[in-house]
Amino acid sequence: MARVCAGMPQILTALITLAIGVTTLMPSTGGHSTLLGLDKVAHLLAFAGLVIPMTLAQPRRWPLIFALALAYGGLIEIVQPHVGRSAEWADLVADGLGAALGIALALTLRRRLIDDR
Repeated sequence: MARVCAGMPQILTALITLAIGVTTLMPSTGGHSTLLGLDKVAHLLAFAGLVIPMTLAQPRRWPLIFALALAYGGLIEIVQPHVGRSAEWADLVADGLGAALGIALALTLRRRLIDDR
């Protein structure tokens, strides 16, 4: 794959990691709605986005990428009660599903890009 910037996957991953950390560890205002499970969809999408850049850059390391993403989600759930938020197993499940989906999408995209050469 052509490289736009050698460090771009790491930079994107760091920025997404920071954004997830800030949004999930800010004290809750109580004003957000979990209507129709949108909170879980947000977790799924966030963790899919988290793993895509590094999986595209390092596809053989997908098991490590998945494990680190899941560990990050678990750490967030452990810390949340200490910042006025509630921890939920369902959030961690959504994080894991999102990470798995993101890895699958990245691997599929990478295969298609390589096969189209």
